[in-house]
Amino acid sequence: VITAATLKLYPLPAAQRTALVALDSVRAAVGLLARARRHFDAGLTAFELMSGACLQLVTQTFSQQRLPFTEAVGAWYVLLELSDSESEAHARERFDAMLGEALEAGEILDAAISESGAQSDAFWHLRESITLALAEQGKCVKHDISLPVSGMVDFIANTDAALQQVVPGVRNMTFGHLGDGNLHYNLVRPLQQDDAEFFAQRDALSRVVHDYVHAHGGSISAEQGVGQLRVQDLPHYKDEVELDLMRRLKQALDPQGIMNPGKVLA
Repeated sequence: VITAATLKLYPLPAAQRTALVALDSVRAAVGLLARARRHFDAGLTAFELMSGACLQLVTQTFSQQRLPFTEAVGAWYVLLELSDSESEAHARERFDAMLGEALEAGEILDAAISESGAQSDAFWHLRESITLALAEQGKCVKHDISLPVSGMVDFIANTDAALQQVVPGVRNMTFGHLGDGNLHYNLVRPLQQDDAEFFAQRDALSRVVHDYVHAHGGSISAEQGVGQLRVQDLPHYKDEVELDLMRRLKQALDPQGIMNPGKVLA
């Protein structure tokens, strides 16, 4: 039910710079994020974290796609974008200065900077092809979670290790919007398992992920919401006072239950 809508327009940026950066750890990516924010402030319009496993899967699945490096140099990668309101020269100067500092500080291993719109599109195509490559792997246990950026390093390290105890050989395909703490923490079956055997362990895997999310101060739902799949998980991570407040708000705003029925609260 839409009762009003407001549209606010912003001017197009005078220039944009995009880079695909190789790093050796999530900790380095968090450090690079802090540096980019100091340099660019609101001009930092994208900061996408991707594991090396994700991009390796993309290039193996789609032979026409290539990493812009002579070899696979990073365990992790970041796709970052600067939108500048002044000029192409100003954007280039700011971008090169930030990446130069990061390289000297040892935060990054290598960086490929787009020199054209086509190169920038190619970088983004790598990022956007991750979900398509995952679909080619069969059933995937997906998690759309959010965490404080400060807890991201420990969460990934601890949860990756814990999941190996549940399903040895499970493949972590982790990517997301590091700038706002949104992570797509997806799990692909071990090579020696079939889809049915792997998916039978979905609930056990998701419980580990969600328990660690909760322990690190995060949420089991992010941009995709709770929906129907996670409704049964809410009582494990919300106390009765929170759930009661949610039900009261739902009843007050939607007494007839006609607004997206069955979602969030059953």
